[in-house]
Amino acid sequence: MTLTWQGLFWLTLIWSGWQPFDQTTWALEVAPALMAWAILVGTGRRFAFTPMIYTLILIHCIILMIGGKYTYALVPAGDWLSDLFGWSRNNYDKLGHLAQGFVPAMVARELFIRLKIVSSAGWRFALIVLSVLGISAAYELIEWWVALLSEEAAESFLGTQGYVWDTQSDMFMALLGAIAALLALGKWHDRQIAHL
Repeated sequence: MTLTWQGLFWLTLIWSGWQPFDQTTWALEVAPALMAWAILVGTGRRFAFTPMIYTLILIHCIILMIGGKYTYALVPAGDWLSDLFGWSRNNYDKLGHLAQGFVPAMVARELFIRLKIVSSAGWRFALIVLSVLGISAAYELIEWWVALLSEEAAESFLGTQGYVWDTQSDMFMALLGAIAALLALGKWHDRQIAHL
């Protein structure tokens, strides 16, 4: 991780944590970003990722931190897009779930290739997509459990906004993100891996 990466991460985290809409929701939303940072710091000397992966992880962390600051249902950019497109709800959370598929798919791709876990491109594609769906489903279960344990933060953390198919559409967005990432960035990613 570069100094610029670290600076952007910590500045965004500090901004996000300064008077967030709901402190508990903020902590729940930024926890995955902090875990990602800790993992990258802990493994960085033994296994440095390509610049693409570090950039994607940072973008995903920033999406999480913005969602934590406002709660996903109240992110101003989501309201602006809702007004522009006539949506009945703030869909910023869908961007988060798209990233939840897009970024882990590319991280898994790099691990699968560099650690020689799966050599067949077809099997690699299928296993990455299925892994991302598993991660998305696990996250939905965590959201459900948190909501059951903490009625106070349940609505802002779940962010369903009255949409009955929210859980299923969240997983669908992760699926789309994973497929889009693998198809759009695969060749570019291969070139970066070759330079390591």
